[in-house]
Amino acid sequence: MTAQPRYRPHPLDQGHPPAWASAWGENRFGPFVAFAVGNVEQRMRWIPPGSFWMGSPEDEPGRYEDEAQHRVTLTEGFWLADTPCTQALWEAVTGENPSRFKSPDRPVEQVSWEDVQAFLAQLGARLPGLAPRLPTEAEWEHACRAGTETATWAGPMEILGLRNAPVLDTIAWYGGNSGKDFDLEEGYDSSGWPEKQYPHTKAGTRPVAQKDPNPWGLSDMLGNVYEWCEDWYAPYALEATTNPIGPAEGAVRAIRGGSWFGYALDVRSAFRSHIPPSRRWISLGFRLARGQV
Repeated sequence: MTAQPRYRPHPLDQGHPPAWASAWGENRFGPFVAFAVGNVEQRMRWIPPGSFWMGSPEDEPGRYEDEAQHRVTLTEGFWLADTPCTQALWEAVTGENPSRFKSPDRPVEQVSWEDVQAFLAQLGARLPGLAPRLPTEAEWEHACRAGTETATWAGPMEILGLRNAPVLDTIAWYGGNSGKDFDLEEGYDSSGWPEKQYPHTKAGTRPVAQKDPNPWGLSDMLGNVYEWCEDWYAPYALEATTNPIGPAEGAVRAIRGGSWFGYALDVRSAFRSHIPPSRRWISLGFRLARGQV
């Protein structure tokens, strides 16, 4: 029997890219498709459907109480940007750049959930059929884990200090390494941060896709910037769930992934936090999704 390609079926397997695609294909990470706004291109990866353990086991180092482990099934695949939204893409769509750490190839930051919704509407109007959106929390964690069950896709996490977890060094910009050889003249004062993996005196975001991607070709899912999710934040349902989308209303939206500013324990696949949708942080951005929720 001939082995079937790992990622099929997917929307490109019949050789018909969507009308908005500027590029498409398949490589060692699986299928990809890209769109362009002006001379700025964003690649998206196909995230296959499947079941996974969402949350963390009780013995995971750095675990928070709101990470109760439960089985989640996603019945539909979807596309997810392979990097956080860059300042270049944000500016190409909106004509503005609100970021503190200005550089076209760095993640856009200081954008609220509400700002992101306005951006998505503008982008969708520019590229009919793209239908951009934010990922749900379940989609985000499924994509981040990429079939793994440990604290990170690179393996378990040993926390040696508040900002010192060696497993993160090759896959994430976090508080322990984000200031090492920092390349912008103006950075955030990190001289007083305790227990860093490397000594540094100023830190901030870093250009996207500089660290190793996960097995599905996604870069910076952990670290660099926290990422907005679509969901209102709420405690997990403890029973097995299918296609969870969070509550219909709430006061705070979910964010995931940890950041350049964060402690090591925040930079795990199961980590979750929440802030009001109007809030803006210098360590908070987002990545695009599309496809059925």
